[in-house]
Amino acid sequence: MSRKTGSAAQTRRRFAVFMETFVLLISRNQFPIRPLRKLTLAAVFLFFISAAFGQKPAVNLAYTVAVEDPATHLYHVTFRCEGIKGDTLNFKMPVWTPGYYQLMNYAKSVENFQATDGSGKPLQWEKTANSRWKVHQKQATVVTLTYDIKATRNFVAGNYLDENRGYISPAGVCMYPEGQLKQPLTITLKPYSNWSGLIATGLDSVAGKPHTFGAPDYDVLYDSPILMGRLEQLPSFEVNGIPHHFIGYNLGNFDRQQFVADLKKIVEGSVAVIGDIPYKHYTFIAIGPGGGGIEHLNSTSISFSGDRLATRAGKIQLYNFLAHEYFHHYNVKRIRPVELGPFNYDRQNRTRMLWVSEGFTVYYPYLILKKAGLMTEEEVFSALQKDIASYENKPGHLFQSATQASFETWEDGPFGRTGDEAYKTISYYSKGPVLGAMLDFKIRHETGNKKSLDDVMRALYQTYYQKQKRGFTETEFWAECEKAAGTSLSELSDYASTVKEIDYPSYFAYAGLAIDATPKEQPGVWLGISFDAKTDSLLVTEAEWESPAWKAGLRKGTVILTIDGQKATVQALSALSRDKKPGDSVKLVLLQDKQSKDVTAVLGKKSERSFEIQRLPNPTALQAAILKSWL
Repeated sequence: MSRKTGSAAQTRRRFAVFMETFVLLISRNQFPIRPLRKLTLAAVFLFFISAAFGQKPAVNLAYTVAVEDPATHLYHVTFRCEGIKGDTLNFKMPVWTPGYYQLMNYAKSVENFQATDGSGKPLQWEKTANSRWKVHQKQATVVTLTYDIKATRNFVAGNYLDENRGYISPAGVCMYPEGQLKQPLTITLKPYSNWSGLIATGLDSVAGKPHTFGAPDYDVLYDSPILMGRLEQLPSFEVNGIPHHFIGYNLGNFDRQQFVADLKKIVEGSVAVIGDIPYKHYTFIAIGPGGGGIEHLNSTSISFSGDRLATRAGKIQLYNFLAHEYFHHYNVKRIRPVELGPFNYDRQNRTRMLWVSEGFTVYYPYLILKKAGLMTEEEVFSALQKDIASYENKPGHLFQSATQASFETWEDGPFGRTGDEAYKTISYYSKGPVLGAMLDFKIRHETGNKKSLDDVMRALYQTYYQKQKRGFTETEFWAECEKAAGTSLSELSDYASTVKEIDYPSYFAYAGLAIDATPKEQPGVWLGISFDAKTDSLLVTEAEWESPAWKAGLRKGTVILTIDGQKATVQALSALSRDKKPGDSVKLVLLQDKQSKDVTAVLGKKSERSFEIQRLPNPTALQAAILKSWL
């Protein structure tokens, strides 16, 4: 905020201080006059005059986001921008938001854009690109933008508004002045009059200003979602003296006291891994039922329904989800690849290391929940088994490495491509946690169980986040891993960066575990399709790569009209396993591209590996020690 010149007395005092300082420096020979030319001496004098009295006008950035009529699904934004000089000023809307590695096109939701100067006089402007607006400020010291945001996407990376609540992903609401991403700013919220005054966000409130929050820069603003409306706040809890809050909309029916107690265990278990809490407060922001969550520096926005706690499977899934999003404030927000911050909001921010940032953050919740008594040993084994099978029993592992999946996520999506190209991709959410477990086992084995992956995570946190205040490179990551292990980890590096076949039994044996990687034939015959049953046909939703159906030309969207001359029904398809054997043919009449087509598929036999994980019957002392400390 701009500071005004003080009184005449203050000016005289400042001038006296200036003269005393200037004379003192000369007397100490720090500015010997004789060698100086007159111009140089004058420049020095003017420098000190400027330092004493001259003040660069401060940039003052303030947003107001108002909910006037939630039925319109419109947020009304007023952005007052003061202190940026120039003939023109460019304003940009980010094309993505931190934590969600997909282009969002937030600019398409901007409506009714206007620009005025400090007196309210309209300023000329034009939209020069999809996400850029140029304002001709004509030396105006204040530029005020007003615009509306259409908020209709009920998603953690989107913006949503209705009569009951409003969710704001700031990257999709707050334009920024070009070149000013490091400036501090404030945002004032004006909730709908019928709502409570409760607001959930990780931003710090501004003292004395209701519903006003501050951010030291745009990276923090864009990393701090906001929820307001008819909300409920669960009892807060402290870990190491730091408050943690859970605030949400339509939370559902569940034992709130038990849930908060379990959530505290999850936070405590996560903190125990790293040994430090880097924030002043933390908020779980539950936006309502649905799917998805995004991590942030001191908050997480999550789709949430407590009704899922009614079953064991639902509870384990939900607790893993919450632990995942919480642990992310360490792994990816602070323990992060160097490419992930400071961010470029104009384009994709690519890294080859999401298998670490996301994958390890799938792996660690298994251990955190187990040690908190919220997950059993068998459930941990089952979770890792499913992770392995989800990519090993699909052909994507033959085509795409974990590092490639990380780098190409902006095109493929976080879970790989869909449609006919899906067979060429994997998900780093599946392979990442398995590589994390194997790396953990290897370090424990090589060090006689004296070190683990925890030591690597703490070293990355302390070295790059706390000391160097930056992310790590891929080379630096592996260097820290090898430093902990005391040996080369080139094979594990290859497993991450290539499609080399993985020796699971050797690595799991380090922890006294056996894993069944032997292919086994599945019962019945194999056609290789998933489908939706229609009244008189079957709609193919997936044709497995290199399956009999694939080889016969079936693809997603194909309609099967008849099977061996009979109407295509679930019963007719099931009869193939009863009446035919591998190598037999089946005649299909298809509808593709509005054309009828006769094809013959040769039925096969499918083999899969279960990857079932069990304890070794007779582990060595080291194997037993590793397994005990691991779980």
